[in-house]
Amino acid sequence: MEYPRPPGKTTIAPEVLLTIVRLTALEVDGVSQLSTLPGGVNRLFRRGYGEGVRIEIEDDTVYADLYVVLKNNVNIRKVSRDLQKEISRAISDMVGMRVGRINIHIEDIDYPEPVTAELPEPAEE
Repeated sequence: MEYPRPPGKTTIAPEVLLTIVRLTALEVDGVSQLSTLPGGVNRLFRRGYGEGVRIEIEDDTVYADLYVVLKNNVNIRKVSRDLQKEISRAISDMVGMRVGRINIHIEDIDYPEPVTAELPEPAEE
């Protein structure tokens, strides 16, 4: 049995959308971490900005820019498409908002540090 929806309104803070996007992105296979946003100090004082994510909301439609560092040896195109698909799904499913576009910015590739073997120092006689 479905009950009628009571009157009222649901408001979602931009920080909630940032968290959804961040956590969803980090779960996508091939993503190493989120990058810092370009733009300097001014971005710290504006809403809709979080580590590696910038969102805008216009007419109940979410637009997002995601700045990521990928793992090495991944297909960049596939990871980018997976990010767009998963983030769009998460926003639609969790908050019911439309998604306008999700731009993926690959900022770096996370290569492992080269392993250097240290030679033992010669023993003194």
